[in-house]
Amino acid sequence: MNSAVQLYATTLLVYLAVNLIASWALDIQFGVTGVLNFGFILFQSAGAYTAALLSLGPARASGGFQQYIGGWQLPFPLPIVGAILVGAALGWLVGWVGLRRLRGDFQAVVLLVVSVVATLVVESVPGFLNGDAGLSLIPKPLSGVAGLTGVTYAWAYVGLCFLSCGLVAILVARLVHSPYGRVLRAVRENDALADAMGRSSTRARLQVFVLGGALAALSGALLVEFTTAWAPSGWLYPETFVYFTIVIIGGRASLPGVAVGAALIAVGIQQAVQLLPIGADATVLASLQWVVIGLLTLAFLWWRPQGLIPERVRRFGAPSPSTPLAAEKLSEGAGS
Repeated sequence: MNSAVQLYATTLLVYLAVNLIASWALDIQFGVTGVLNFGFILFQSAGAYTAALLSLGPARASGGFQQYIGGWQLPFPLPIVGAILVGAALGWLVGWVGLRRLRGDFQAVVLLVVSVVATLVVESVPGFLNGDAGLSLIPKPLSGVAGLTGVTYAWAYVGLCFLSCGLVAILVARLVHSPYGRVLRAVRENDALADAMGRSSTRARLQVFVLGGALAALSGALLVEFTTAWAPSGWLYPETFVYFTIVIIGGRASLPGVAVGAALIAVGIQQAVQLLPIGADATVLASLQWVVIGLLTLAFLWWRPQGLIPERVRRFGAPSPSTPLAAEKLSEGAGS
């Protein structure tokens, strides 16, 4: 396999891993807990900008063509760790404001507005994060370690991304299948009943908002360290609905289902559109991608809302007669 094919393959694999992490983050919020986070892309972008600022160094060292606040040239993995912390903090702040009093559609609209306002602020203030042009020439982590360059570095970065992806998968699986996961599903199904049982639905929503924000920021940090650039045009609100499409098509609250959805939508569909014999007009191809994604979302919502791999419903039967508690209950019933 020549270098060009390997670089293409590694790029697809990095994007797959990044989208898996982001999709699982949204699934914790939307699929498991029922939080409509229409501002999800904001948290991924916050992680990307944080990792960039912690890697670039001061603005004056970049030759003056970029303007941004701060700038610290920290060694790997501190930029990624910093991005996770910023994503969690932003999740707490936005969640504390938007989740305490609002529910359902009102909550979704507020989060969407927050995302749009954040984009406008970044675009309108060049000295904040370099405005429309965005940040570029972000140093690659580990590029000088053990002579990693070119294709070798790309495969090493794929390994880093899938290691992160595996750790996130373990975290999400343990969370979803734990007693706390049952609390989150109770909040999704009937938050008033969860409150009546002594489980604060507001606290649960805020907790998954913080966790989802941290994981989204991780995905953004891994992506920006690979692409070495980030601009407002890459995190407009439609990108949020790509992740919603992944969760809906794969299957809400289904870890393998969301993985299939990420591979199908974020990699498969977008690459398949590029191969269609409709010319090489980038505008037409980009528009067609959105059309296909939108049609797929509508089709699954109409004909298969449970997704390709539905959530596994756990049923708890009656206790076995051999257990002491069951035997006691049976004897009480026989005596009465």
